[in-house]
Amino acid sequence: MNSPVVSALLPVVFLIAIGVLASRAGFIRAEATKDLSNLVFMVLTPALLFRTMSTVHVEQLNFKPVAMYFVAALLLFVGVMVSRGLNRRAAVLALAATFSNTVMIGIPLIGLAYGQAGLVTLFTLISVHSLVLLTLATVVLEMVSAREDRLAGGGGQRHMALTVLSAIKSGIIHPVPLPVILGLLFAQTGLVLPEVVDRPLQLLGNAFGPVALVLVGAMLTQVRIGTHLSPALGISLLKNLVLPSLMAALGLAFGMTGLPLTVMIVTAALPMGANVFLFAQRYEVAQELVTASLAVSTVLGLLTVTAVMSLLSWLG
Repeated sequence: MNSPVVSALLPVVFLIAIGVLASRAGFIRAEATKDLSNLVFMVLTPALLFRTMSTVHVEQLNFKPVAMYFVAALLLFVGVMVSRGLNRRAAVLALAATFSNTVMIGIPLIGLAYGQAGLVTLFTLISVHSLVLLTLATVVLEMVSAREDRLAGGGGQRHMALTVLSAIKSGIIHPVPLPVILGLLFAQTGLVLPEVVDRPLQLLGNAFGPVALVLVGAMLTQVRIGTHLSPALGISLLKNLVLPSLMAALGLAFGMTGLPLTVMIVTAALPMGANVFLFAQRYEVAQELVTASLAVSTVLGLLTVTAVMSLLSWLG
């Protein structure tokens, strides 16, 4: 196995395993995972994202691979919707097949495997990842929900425009894309963060990877898969293998090469992101299946991400 795969994936696996063991031993209680999640997303993530992007100039960013990523995601999203019917369940499962865990798993993995340059490419995607995919899911879900209400003879009128605007606002004013945007704006000023600010941000950013991965392991112990294993496996294969395959095919077809393409393919191969469950809850559909799929996709990801990274390393 090639060095990037070993050096990047083994620490990820070990830290997730530590989280599993710590949870099983009672060191991390179920009720404590919410507090840890808030720490990761509200404190550690913004510090890492802002500090990294505070030295990046816009002209250094490459938006072509990001655009190709969303084209691949849209193709798969539409494919799932068409194959499963135009309804709320199909829309939620389409989001499950296309929404990657770019933060809790993606950031530490890409950072270990591809360094600062890889992180800049990933953060470019992260700055609009939730905004694009979650807004798309909101629009589709509101449309199919309104259609289902009409067919059922329901009288409840949905204010779709307000819902979509709320989704766009939430996609921007969020602890993930907002610090990326603010960091980029700061970088364009030409200023440098003073040491008294930069050092604490660096320490918080360094803590992100270990804490986030241990949290992933702890959360895995709280999921019960039960009778949903087979459909969860199908969704996970779409997310972990079909999406990166589409990304690779599109990227190569449009002449993309090098690190940006590699980072986008590996990001597409990441397990499903937890935001999908929030949509399943909000629209009251496929909640147990999505929960099971999160766990299966994460565990399966240890194999599929290894395979994708090994293949890319061999081809490169």
